[in-house]
Amino acid sequence: MFAVVKTGGKQYWVKPGDVLKVEKIEAEPSKIITLSDVVLASSDKGDIKASEAELSGVAVSAEVLKHVRNKKVIIFKKTRRHNYRRKNGHRQMMTVLKIKDITLGK
Repeated sequence: MFAVVKTGGKQYWVKPGDVLKVEKIEAEPSKIITLSDVVLASSDKGDIKASEAELSGVAVSAEVLKHVRNKKVIIFKKTRRHNYRRKNGHRQMMTVLKIKDITLGK
């Protein structure tokens, strides 16, 4: 059983028990949230649901483990022969989720 979930502008392939880092979701640690924007889902039998009508009742429940910051990304700008250099860094806030269950609805 798996599902493809869309959150934070990205898509993630998840199974029950998976731990993944997604862009920050406003929720308290140890709280159960529901990810309802499912793109594709599969049952234990191998039936794949991909159309919007089939995915209307599909939801993925996940537990928020903690909020962390991702690795630093260095942004470096330079214009040659003009003595122009700028160095900047960015650390994205991330939420660590543990997938609890995938409910297929009907």
